[in-house]
Amino acid sequence: MMRWFRAFLPKEERFFDLFDRHAQTVIQGSIALQGVLNGGEETPVFCQRVNQFENDADNITREVLTAVRRTFITPFDRGDIKNLITSMDDAIDQMQQTAKAVMLFEVRTFEPPMREIGALLIECANLVGRALPLMQEIGKNVAMLTAITEELTKLEGRVDDLQDIGLKELFLKHRDGNAMDFIVGAEIYDHLEKVADRFDDVANEINSIVIEQV
Repeated sequence: MMRWFRAFLPKEERFFDLFDRHAQTVIQGSIALQGVLNGGEETPVFCQRVNQFENDADNITREVLTAVRRTFITPFDRGDIKNLITSMDDAIDQMQQTAKAVMLFEVRTFEPPMREIGALLIECANLVGRALPLMQEIGKNVAMLTAITEELTKLEGRVDDLQDIGLKELFLKHRDGNAMDFIVGAEIYDHLEKVADRFDDVANEINSIVIEQV
């Protein structure tokens, strides 16, 4: 009954504008992260870009949380809105943690699987960017939203596989050499894998909202 009643009440469409702004920031952050993983002398520049996009995303997240408190009618449950934007923000937060590790250890060259993971993370960010506008009319877009979240989960699995491959290659490369190089490389793989995990969390939040709304 309450769902039927809410359907006839005006919704605060500003939430979707904020979701889109945040998603675009996450996309730009993932592109900057790929720039980091390309290595070279420009690495610190791209790390700084990741940090800036993370700061921008934090500001948008605060706008969303403020809007949740101030808005009488929201497009879906307030808790779901909070969980969705928080999971999105966690993804770019983890990108920033990756950039911080790169700067801390002064890494300038990256293994091929790391760059492959970076490309997959851009795909993840773009998928989230595609999904959010569809949530304005969830009933009409269930199939597409489900397909997108399934693809996000598949990409997270591919990142896991690349991490395993990369760690094995690192071990073989450094087992008779510098242990610190292995430790640093493993740390970067761990951060990258956590970015993919956070995107999988976004997929789970979207699925949860879809289930509640249909």
